[in-house]
Amino acid sequence: MRGPQPNSTADQNQRFGPKFQRLTDVLQRDPGGLELRTDPAALAPERLLVFEVKGSIAAFARAINNVPGLELIDEEEMPGDEDKAPVAYLLVPDLRALRQIESLWRSWVAGRVLPQGFTPWRDVFACLRDLRVWGPADRVQRLDADVLAEEIEGRADDELVPLEIELVFRASPDAGAISEATVVEAIRQSRGRLLSRARLDDIAYHAILAELPVAAIRTVVERAPGGLAGVEPIMHIRPQSVVTEIDTNDLLPAAPAPAMGPVTADPILALLDGVPVAGHPLLQPHLSLEDHFGLEPGALVAQRYHGSAMASLIVHGDRNKPEPPLPRRVHCIPVLGDNDRFPADRLIVDLIYQAVIRMRAGNEPSAPHVIIINISLGNLRRPFYGQLSPWARLLDRLAYRFGILFLVSAGNITTQFPVAAFANRVAFEDANADQRARGVINAVAAVVADRRLLSPSETINGLTIGARNLDWVPNAERALARVNVNPYSKLDIANPSSALGPGFAGSVKPDILMPGAREHLRVVASAESITVAPAGASRGAGLKVAAPPRPGLENAEGFTNGTSAATALASRTAHRIHDALEAVYGQEFLQLTNTQRAVLIKALLVHPARWPNGAAGLVKELLVPRHRDYDSLTG
Repeated sequence: MRGPQPNSTADQNQRFGPKFQRLTDVLQRDPGGLELRTDPAALAPERLLVFEVKGSIAAFARAINNVPGLELIDEEEMPGDEDKAPVAYLLVPDLRALRQIESLWRSWVAGRVLPQGFTPWRDVFACLRDLRVWGPADRVQRLDADVLAEEIEGRADDELVPLEIELVFRASPDAGAISEATVVEAIRQSRGRLLSRARLDDIAYHAILAELPVAAIRTVVERAPGGLAGVEPIMHIRPQSVVTEIDTNDLLPAAPAPAMGPVTADPILALLDGVPVAGHPLLQPHLSLEDHFGLEPGALVAQRYHGSAMASLIVHGDRNKPEPPLPRRVHCIPVLGDNDRFPADRLIVDLIYQAVIRMRAGNEPSAPHVIIINISLGNLRRPFYGQLSPWARLLDRLAYRFGILFLVSAGNITTQFPVAAFANRVAFEDANADQRARGVINAVAAVVADRRLLSPSETINGLTIGARNLDWVPNAERALARVNVNPYSKLDIANPSSALGPGFAGSVKPDILMPGAREHLRVVASAESITVAPAGASRGAGLKVAAPPRPGLENAEGFTNGTSAATALASRTAHRIHDALEAVYGQEFLQLTNTQRAVLIKALLVHPARWPNGAAGLVKELLVPRHRDYDSLTG
């Protein structure tokens, strides 16, 4: 395959010559480079420069290595499409580095041979698409600005709103401390306050959680250079992370727990989730709860849906299909607090990091043998658009460092969408199974750009789990779901709400599908065509799980669905694979390193995955003419 074609020296000089000339003028006029800090368009010290280049970012990374003082802060590897460019963020901290770049540019434009060791800069200059200073529009992305604008609408100017502020990571702790102090002072001047901060060298992450008044948030939304969006050490400003929610519906008295053998106290699987109802008869013998962040007292028992449902699925599977419980306890560290939400005063990336470190590192790790971790969580405000989120980077790093298999939910997209194939509800209901499936598949494909993976499901080392249209609801209760419509009554495929790829660098995501219940659709509008939305779980279309109590119903079960549930079932399957290998190979298997066992489990979990012929054939027939990369749509 041919690589990207470089532009001519003359063309590049015409496009970028003025920018480099401005740099030359700057260096001649102000050798100290200090006066330019007030010029938002100037290439000045302590500026973050954005290079967009054709082809791979690797050549650029090699090129910068020979210029002392440069720091490659982050990189975004886009697909090799001529309409999209890899982006690299380069911190130029001192005058010497600026002069080096400017000198190399002048030599290249003049046709001179670049000095030994600097040849890769020739390719960088030739394939350069854009060079700009990182500014307010980069710090506040359009999607984040829209969310913030909606959040502050109608609120008083002095009301405080939380923000996540990611700083440009500096390798030097001293430089990082200076940057943080600058941002904290800007927050104070905006009449805001610092809630929490985290610096994780492992993943080059430095962030602040702060509250700012609505008036200051408005300047962020407007990307005003004089507001927080103009503060140089800031990389990104985003609304506070919000977890995807689940419900447990159709509560009923819990059936008796199945007979169980001895439960081993030494866990190999951990659940990072909400606070479970640890005293529930279905859960009590099977969980070891470590409330490392003190979230249990503030979580009302009646609202502990998420953690209880995930723990139940991991231990027992779908209770519609009785199976023996796992033979080992599951280690639970709550990272969701009141009302199954992320804590208001902590960064979720920091919580996950601290939870894993608590289990696996230090002199007294709380769960040293855990090699499988269930993350049935996602940030509803961080859909994946090409650049790995800090949360995904963290999971990849921890997987490598400790030999852990992370299983991560792809995310549930429950917003409504139009189905053009049907004029009204009656036509939708009366269509045969094939017509209905075709109409919904085409409808989901038409809005696929708005149904992307949610952070951290773009993880590379972990497994991303989507929801499969499957459950074990008894036929006698299936009729209870008829108030809504089953779009795939005879098709084994991803549920309509299951988030879809592609993943990082165009990879196929989700990696596998696991049962997430037969998700039904409810018709929410009908004009010239219908608009539908995924319906909640129910007794007639759901996975049966332990649920929080209600007055008069102390030991309850309910029903759930979606990618969170599918991920819990994937984690249960991974545990059972470990049990089977241990039973057959004994110490020979247990004496393998954590990494070796985690990789074996990952391979055995994924290897038998197949698309049923009916589903694969139909998706290919409908979507290949429209989408070359149809695999990304089918997972």
